[in-house]
Amino acid sequence: MFLSIFDIFKIGVGPSSSHTMGPMNAAVRFMDDLRAGRFMGVSAGDVTRVSCSLHGSLAFTGRGHASDRAVILGLLGIRPDQLNPDEAERLEARVHEDKVIELDGFAPLRFNPVEDLVFDYGPPLPGHANGMKLFAYGDGNRQLATATYYSIGGGFIVTASELDEKISHDPKDLKSEQQAAGHPYPFGTAADMLAMGKRSGLSIAEMKQANEEVDLSREALLDGVDRIWRTMRDVIDRGLEKDGELPGGLRVKRRAKAIRERLIADRGNNQPMPHQVNDWLSLYAMAVNEENAAGGRVVTAPTNGAAGVVPSVLRYYRDHCPGSSDEGIRTFLFTAAAIGGLIKHNASISGAEAGCQAEVGSAAAMAASGLCAALGGSNEQIENAAEIALEHHLGMTCDPVKGLVQVPCIERNGLGAIKAVSAASLSLHGDGTHFMPLDNCIRTMWETGQDMGEKYKETSLGGLAVNLPEC
Repeated sequence: MFLSIFDIFKIGVGPSSSHTMGPMNAAVRFMDDLRAGRFMGVSAGDVTRVSCSLHGSLAFTGRGHASDRAVILGLLGIRPDQLNPDEAERLEARVHEDKVIELDGFAPLRFNPVEDLVFDYGPPLPGHANGMKLFAYGDGNRQLATATYYSIGGGFIVTASELDEKISHDPKDLKSEQQAAGHPYPFGTAADMLAMGKRSGLSIAEMKQANEEVDLSREALLDGVDRIWRTMRDVIDRGLEKDGELPGGLRVKRRAKAIRERLIADRGNNQPMPHQVNDWLSLYAMAVNEENAAGGRVVTAPTNGAAGVVPSVLRYYRDHCPGSSDEGIRTFLFTAAAIGGLIKHNASISGAEAGCQAEVGSAAAMAASGLCAALGGSNEQIENAAEIALEHHLGMTCDPVKGLVQVPCIERNGLGAIKAVSAASLSLHGDGTHFMPLDNCIRTMWETGQDMGEKYKETSLGGLAVNLPEC
């Protein structure tokens, strides 16, 4: 499956792409399919009640990730990129009060969130750690239709029947699908990508853009890429203006605004500490992830849990690097999307599937490659930057305290951004030759994720999630 830049970078809502956006998208799709008569022998007029069950990681950390809220909003037909937070809160409250789903094309449908939204803490469904089932009933509470969906990271969903077809980790499949679609540079591995760049004389960003232009006009493509950057920049700005506690009960305080104020005050110091650039990187990432934790609008990059890394490094490039430009921003994003697509296809970007190495690790690899490209790095240096960043996140677990995308997730994005900049800098000091190819590192990440215990993969059953302060 060809992954467009707009698949890797999607505008959505926090706190989790796989646990919030995915279930919302699944519920929307289920209702759309019912309305369109895609379930044999079932019409929208036959349906009187709907229900949902969440399984695996969606059950264990679903409440902390607002999966229940996402399902309700999805049943109401609301998509992540259309969500108005204030309106959504009102609609959700009305469903809890009236116990009814009202959606165009249907009579009012019975739905009691307490009884019809089940968190199943048994074994996960067989296809993926993030599984859910949706049901439709008719007169006499007779089941009319059911569908199983898997949320596979980054807001992507597949049905059970699509799972084997769409979840392939064979690079040949990615290459052949791009060839069939007429993409001029159908790379399925980083090695392919480097070889094509050498033959064509093009950069990774130029090859990625050429592939995208098969399906989109250049004007539409560049407008969309610019919108991604504007949205990321706006999320940072919103996060820098807010303080107070984040929702969820951990009483975690927003810190980005106060840190920024102290850094600005320190500018008058004749000898500011040289490591303050790291503070700015952490600050930008934390601003994004505090917004995400509060359920605000963010850009998956490639997921919500890792949404702060790429925007932070982009902001660092634009505001702190001499000679930065808007064209450099585009080069950064095209390059990062190319690397993210390789990681997603050949391994995973899902914390429930492979731990946080697949989320913050992937984001750091994308950000490192993007920054290296924007600063004029060669294709070989770019591949090296991505490998360095990913390599030094291998084995990182996903253990969110109380199932919330707050501890350790917010700070972890800041450190991921710092690693990304360091990786880009190291690669630029070399000529691109290095011992461990990116493809091998991606394969290692996938194998490590498969060996990782389930309690360390977004279930909040191990690690920091269970080692809490006693007071």
